[in-house]
Amino acid sequence: MKPGRIFAVKFTSNEPADLVLTQVRLTTPQAARLAPQALAVRAGRIVYVGEQAGIGGWIGPHTRQIDLEGRLALSGFFDSHCHATSAVDELYSVMLTGLADLPSYQRQIAAFLAASPGLKALRGVGWLPPLFPPEGPNRQLLDELAQYIPIVLYSQDYHSAWLNSRALQLAGISADTPNPPGGVIEREPSGAPNGSLRESAIQLAEKVIPAYTVEQYMEAFKTFQKSAHSWGLTAVHIPHLDEPVEIELEALQRLDQAGELKLRLVVGLHVQPDDDLSVIEKLSALRARWGTRGPIGASFQIKTAKIFMDGVIESGTAFLDQPYAHRPDWRGEPLWDLVKYQEMCAALERAGFQIHVHAIGDAAVHAALDGFAYARRVNGPTGGKYAARHGITHLQLVRPHDITRFAELGVVAFPQPYWFVKDSFYDQALKFLGPGRANRQYPLKSFFDQGVITASSSDYPVTIPPRPLDAIESGVTRASPGERDPFCSLPPSGECVSLQQMIASFTLYPAQAFFLDEQIGSLEVGKLADLIVLDRDIYDLEPDQIHTAEVMLTIYDGKIQAV
Repeated sequence: MKPGRIFAVKFTSNEPADLVLTQVRLTTPQAARLAPQALAVRAGRIVYVGEQAGIGGWIGPHTRQIDLEGRLALSGFFDSHCHATSAVDELYSVMLTGLADLPSYQRQIAAFLAASPGLKALRGVGWLPPLFPPEGPNRQLLDELAQYIPIVLYSQDYHSAWLNSRALQLAGISADTPNPPGGVIEREPSGAPNGSLRESAIQLAEKVIPAYTVEQYMEAFKTFQKSAHSWGLTAVHIPHLDEPVEIELEALQRLDQAGELKLRLVVGLHVQPDDDLSVIEKLSALRARWGTRGPIGASFQIKTAKIFMDGVIESGTAFLDQPYAHRPDWRGEPLWDLVKYQEMCAALERAGFQIHVHAIGDAAVHAALDGFAYARRVNGPTGGKYAARHGITHLQLVRPHDITRFAELGVVAFPQPYWFVKDSFYDQALKFLGPGRANRQYPLKSFFDQGVITASSSDYPVTIPPRPLDAIESGVTRASPGERDPFCSLPPSGECVSLQQMIASFTLYPAQAFFLDEQIGSLEVGKLADLIVLDRDIYDLEPDQIHTAEVMLTIYDGKIQAV
């Protein structure tokens, strides 16, 4: 699908530009690179893109001019699945992300406790499921560190939680507590909870950890935003907010009103499997109160509804076509009643929400597509196949025919190329899926080949840091940034894509996914002036060196941001 065009907007140089960039190399949807040109910005919009000789009329006594000496400029990066408000965890919880083993976790937790006298409860994030047995880590490992305050530690993927005995006690989780629908309480041979919770069972423990405050969310988001500009991000889709959502929405609104919100935000709300259709009235009310201004300028808009169709492979909760290799009697199950899910899709579509579905397993992806197909049958394909632009994210395993269905139904693919590497999760997939399925994870080129709108993302804070240049390299090489050994690339090699496709997946295609391509996503006259400048031309680098480029300049809404 071609991007929207707004060239009916005419700009003249009767008034000088606020900012002029000269000797800048640009990319466009039609060409990878152009010869050095000039670009002018006035009142937050691009008013001129063209030859150097034509820029003079835009320069006035107060115009800021920057000679970029032939450096490459791109439209600002758009992370299409990024839990940006979860940056609060990085400031106010114990972070285990990046640590490699259990002793490191215990040292980090002990140090946090020692530095926090009087702490009433400990929240943490980032432990790796592959480091533990299939039944997860046990409570005794945390009891050694603290017995009198509750500890709740979320896994790196946020689909499991690790509790100490005090947290289990305060949450009322015992041998007699049944597994909630869509959740698992892992147990010892005696039936007592071992300290690991999966999926919806995590909600049983959340009441023992105090919620973050509006002020904490504000401070954390400002910290995230500053880092985001250094990575080249100017737009983010937050797929859902934590309950109570009003706390995070108020934080974003206060930042907006203070002129401190400097990322274009598309925000989603969570729809739970036990919700009935009346939840749409609640979602619509939240949208009307908090998110009607839109992500143009320094404001945000509620556009999407997030649905979890399944869990994740590492905890055995992904919904697969065939059984798990290590559990031949189990292939997972959907978190939703599938008839109810289809009815919810049709109702959400009628209410004007874009549906954003988490689906890891191939059976989950198929079921998610069935919901969109049902909505089309019930509601009609008004406006053409891209009228709704619902999407599915993660896409770890996908039936080849279902990729064709993405194209037929106009469904957006939201992959995370940061994960297209051989790491401990790949090693675990070999055990849980077997080599055949482990070596066909994360198709990407197949989506491009079918003409599917493919918008890349990080799933931050699952990925830290969510630096798009790292993902762009991994999408091209299917390897960790800087990796040169072909053996270390994630199969299949035929799913590698081009640099131009990866750039589009972080710029134009996310804008298309959320109906924003007439405003952002490419450097064209009339569009908002969100762009970045790299310190080196990534088209001239070897594929395994793309990550070495740095963002030297980020411009948001026509204004230069600190990087």
